[in-house]
Amino acid sequence: MKYFHKWDDLETEWITPKYSPARGQKVEGEKILMGRFYYPKGPGAKRHAHPNEQMVFIMKGKARTSIGDEEKVVGPGEVYHIPANTEHGGGEILEDLEVIVCKDVVPGWSLKNAQWEKKE
Repeated sequence: MKYFHKWDDLETEWITPKYSPARGQKVEGEKILMGRFYYPKGPGAKRHAHPNEQMVFIMKGKARTSIGDEEKVVGPGEVYHIPANTEHGGGEILEDLEVIVCKDVVPGWSLKNAQWEKKE
């Protein structure tokens, strides 16, 4: 197991290509995932929910985002919390955005190959 990482040495990849324009690097441990993600100005991630609890720290840029039934414009220095299984996203990236994301790892759940639609 590698213990030390440098963002710029990690592979940049699409995070969840079916749902989000985000690209970036991530480090995934047994219980926690941390990523540095970039979103270009324009539409944000499709509105969705997933079993991961998530914290997002805005480093650069601004976005209009929603969590549950609350909507807010967030910018540098702000942190927002998304509880597990809470619908969020559906906003707009107002300026190119750079964020740090922390999520718990849910066994059997893949961010990259996620299926967020509700099964009927």
